[in-house]
Amino acid sequence: MAHEHKLEIFRGLWKFKSNTQKIWGVLAFLTLVTTIEVVLGIIKPEFLIKTSFLEMKLLNWIFIILTLVKAYYIAWDFMHLRDEKSSLRRAIVWTPIFLVVYLITILLFEATYIYDVFKNGFMAWDF
Repeated sequence: MAHEHKLEIFRGLWKFKSNTQKIWGVLAFLTLVTTIEVVLGIIKPEFLIKTSFLEMKLLNWIFIILTLVKAYYIAWDFMHLRDEKSSLRRAIVWTPIFLVVYLITILLFEATYIYDVFKNGFMAWDF
């Protein structure tokens, strides 16, 4: 027996009458997020380029966060995760988020070390 899919997004803040309208609403949201990314990539505001957080430009952090938001929302809506049990949703969503954060952390540490090697020559780590 098939069940009805929820015709709302943003936890019920935006409701639709049909699946077609909902798809267009989700497309509008994803287009908005992508437009923000593209505009920031073209304009490159100076304060976002000069400001660093964890040794990476703030603009890069914004791109990473917006990309994760889009990936999460695509999985949430188009893969119908909202209709699944919370334990399955958490397993599917939190595992990649943990792995991406872990990957970014490792890349930042390694990139910083390689930058220091190119800048200062060989560096020995004393343990």
